Amino acid sequence: MPYVNIKITKEGATADQKAALIKGVTDLLVTVLNKNPATTFVVIDEVEMEHWGVGGLPVEEYRKKLKAEKG
Repeated sequence: MPYVNIKITKEGATADQKAALIKGVTDLLVTVLNKNPATTFVVIDEVEMEHWGVGGLPVEEYRKKLKAEKG
């Protein structure tokens, strides 16, 4: 029985977006692992982003950097 835990930052993901994530992960488990969709579990945790990092920077700083690079 596959169990997948998705962590997303608390940035206002809609119910439709969360449903799309669940569907996508379930489809992946069916395709890759040949599992029955009814036996898959997908959990979405919304977490604070203050303790996240990307490319050696806190997420907020990384996003500022990307925005500055785009002009």
